[in-house]
Amino acid sequence: MFVFSNTSIFSFIAFDSLVYLTRSSLVQDCDLEFLISLNKKPEEWKEMSSVKLCSVKLNDGFFMPMLGFGTSAPNKVAKSEVEEAVMKAIDVGYRHFDSAYLYLNEEEIGRAIQKKIADGSVKREDIFYTSKVWGTFLRPELVQTSLEISLRKLQLSYVDLYLIHIPIPLKPGEELFPKDEHGELIFDTVDLCATWEAMEKCKDSGLAKSIGVSNFNHKQLERILDKPSLKYKPVCNQVECQPYLNQSKLLEFCKSQDIVLTAYAALGSNSGKEWLSKNNPVLLEDPVLSAIAARHRRTPAQVALRYQLQRGVVALAKSFNEERIRENFQYGLDFFSCGMKELDEMGFRLERG
Repeated sequence: MFVFSNTSIFSFIAFDSLVYLTRSSLVQDCDLEFLISLNKKPEEWKEMSSVKLCSVKLNDGFFMPMLGFGTSAPNKVAKSEVEEAVMKAIDVGYRHFDSAYLYLNEEEIGRAIQKKIADGSVKREDIFYTSKVWGTFLRPELVQTSLEISLRKLQLSYVDLYLIHIPIPLKPGEELFPKDEHGELIFDTVDLCATWEAMEKCKDSGLAKSIGVSNFNHKQLERILDKPSLKYKPVCNQVECQPYLNQSKLLEFCKSQDIVLTAYAALGSNSGKEWLSKNNPVLLEDPVLSAIAARHRRTPAQVALRYQLQRGVVALAKSFNEERIRENFQYGLDFFSCGMKELDEMGFRLERG
């Protein structure tokens, strides 16, 4: 069993560098023309507060809420803030929570969920929880070990969704980002198809209801899909996706395979990423987003979320500010207040209380 005694090694820069390796290109076309078209449908922005969030049906029959709460946080954010934010998010109405072994905050998230279950705010079955197996656990014999560690921290008996965090195996051990004497990452040699078989066993054992991947490109997904004796297809692929990185080709491929695309960094890339130019525009300061937001009395963040939801992409909104947590969730209600007929045509299911 691997445990971490030194959390200071946690580095978002190192993670971003690994994700960078999975990119087929650095730049994708901005899709703001799509956002401009939103001005043509003001009736869809009407206020509504009694509608539950819509869910998308996964290819294994389970349902995932279309709007989720992201919990990754830089070191400067105290773990106690994450716990408080999750409780606030539950109070506001969020039921989909996304975390990972890498984030080193599942113990706090678990406490938050258990507190809200204890006070009667939610039941376990109301919560859709996602965790991820990190690159140092991609050897088949370690996959379930990682999940069991997360479950103990969470005080849960199962997760709703378990993902391969990155398609890059790293040397197993206590370090999240193992490095040699020259400071270079130490990779491992693992067949991701064998890793996927271990993921399938996690589903069969009931420790994970659904399984999927994260940061996979088209070819890496095909390797899994073309695997002989594939038992379960990935239900989703979670990638960075926002108007400046629209992932349109990957989205098209995923839809063709009945795989849901989930967008992290849906409100824009973190400017702290070392491979990003410091001169890159900030998404939430974009003039088109700002103009649409002003016209409809919404925030740029809410417009960016709508961009994903209207494309059929599950969006993860992340904030540790109570007002923004509430604003982002309220917008989800606004979006799904459009007619049932339109939602049905989009292949969604409107949850009713």
